[in-house]
Amino acid sequence: MTTPRACYVKYIIAIAGPTGARLAYEHVELEARLMDDAWLDGFADGTVGAAYRAFVRGERLSAGGLAQVSKAGLRADQHDQPDPVAWYGRRMRDIHDLWHVLTGYGRDPLGEASLVAFSYSQTRGLGWLAIALGVLVKGGVAHGVRGVRRAVIEGFRHGRVAAWLPGLDYEKLMALPLDLARAELGIRPPTRYQAVVARALLPCSSPVSSTLSISGARCGSAVARVS
Repeated sequence: MTTPRACYVKYIIAIAGPTGARLAYEHVELEARLMDDAWLDGFADGTVGAAYRAFVRGERLSAGGLAQVSKAGLRADQHDQPDPVAWYGRRMRDIHDLWHVLTGYGRDPLGEASLVAFSYSQTRGLGWLAIALGVLVKGGVAHGVRGVRRAVIEGFRHGRVAAWLPGLDYEKLMALPLDLARAELGIRPPTRYQAVVARALLPCSSPVSSTLSISGARCGSAVARVS
């Protein structure tokens, strides 16, 4: 688990740049914005926003649904606390599906595992690390899933070389062409992940699937969803 001190350190890093500082000062919340269908419908084809719109609607997801999952087990007074570190945590929650779009990882078990590895490199969150290591230990050729370990390790590497994503202004980013956004942020194509998906859909009984506990992860993913 991530300690309160670690969360505070990540928050300080997030606001270190001018964009992050402004977003933190304004306490920009993304959940309501990402739930605004009229706003999402306004993005032109080929943009980050259009890709996000297609992703969440195709997968029947919503920022609000993700928020509800994150609040499970919490007391009412712990929901949406007016606290800067809590704000940072909500922001990281709300951009998870945007990271799926930016990185090209699908919601199949291997796509989630690879994005988890990418997320660990970006945030150093120990929860992400635990999930990724579980896949590395249980997945791979020995368990009949070729390329799993390489795909997850590629996620680690891509997260390390990409720009730091938590501090971005996502409302502005979503208006950019997706290819341009990826290029400017240094997000490399997930070629090893795509190779596994292209060979065959991951079976629900695969060790990757059993290792992941991310809510809503589905077995199998069309190549079109990750390209």
